[in-house]
Amino acid sequence: MKANAAIQILPAAPSDRETVRIVDEVIAYIRSTGLHCFVGPSETCVEGEDLHQLMEIVENCMRVANRAGSEKVSAYVKLVYKPEGSVLGIDEKVGKHRQ
Repeated sequence: MKANAAIQILPAAPSDRETVRIVDEVIAYIRSTGLHCFVGPSETCVEGEDLHQLMEIVENCMRVANRAGSEKVSAYVKLVYKPEGSVLGIDEKVGKHRQ
């Protein structure tokens, strides 16, 4: 794996319940990509081989949130990319902390 992204989508929604509903749709989209991902309380991490693919996923996350009812969408993204070799993966970073 050459890249990973931590994606936080913040939809403009009238209530916490609506925010969660929209974010759940975004998470379902991320899972549908087939890439290894980890859902945390504030962001979802995704691993991949291609930085462009991860950027496309970020863009699509924003579109999914918009189609789900968010008029305005903010995205906060952290990226790690190493074209030669590999980066630390989700399991290497947090696997020992899972219960």
